[in-house]
Amino acid sequence: MDVRRGQPRQPGQRDERVEREQQEPRGRVDRRRFLLIAGVPLLAVGAGTAYAAWPGPDRPGPQVRTDLEPLNARFGPYVGTLVEAHWLGYDIDEPPGGSRTIPGPDSRIRLVGVARLAPGGAAAVTGRAEYAFTPAAAPSEPPASLVPYLPAGAAWQHSPQFDAHANREGAEGNPSGEYLFDPARDLVRFDLMYLYT
Repeated sequence: MDVRRGQPRQPGQRDERVEREQQEPRGRVDRRRFLLIAGVPLLAVGAGTAYAAWPGPDRPGPQVRTDLEPLNARFGPYVGTLVEAHWLGYDIDEPPGGSRTIPGPDSRIRLVGVARLAPGGAAAVTGRAEYAFTPAAAPSEPPASLVPYLPAGAAWQHSPQFDAHANREGAEGNPSGEYLFDPARDLVRFDLMYLYT
């Protein structure tokens, strides 16, 4: 008897409902398999995006660099040849752990660190009368990752005239900031801001 219609089934007549039920489980499995195959990667991408965008305290900040070429190219002509350096260069508007590597419009790149000059290099700069170097006031607090590289008891000297010369108009990135020298140790401490517009 055909339960759906309440009519007896004729001999040799195919039961469409049974055939459909036999085919439907396969169709359901295919749909489930499709959703699983398509859904798992979408969930993984969504979770990865959420993790990347989520602010967290474990995001690393800029790493201390020791390469000399970028520093010698930027301000070596003003301070002399650097022989050792510990420094940071980063976009101050970039969140910690950001991945932007090319300065965008109106980027503010901070260059901060301490470097050793060739023997007699700091005295050669601070000894020039036109710069009128004087003992510096307490320097600004450096980023925590640079503190181990700053000598205790350094006798820093500063000259606004030298800063103006080294940060002159027309230099790449419109630099501003200050240079402090310790002639006895041949050190230069720098904290500069480069504005790219």
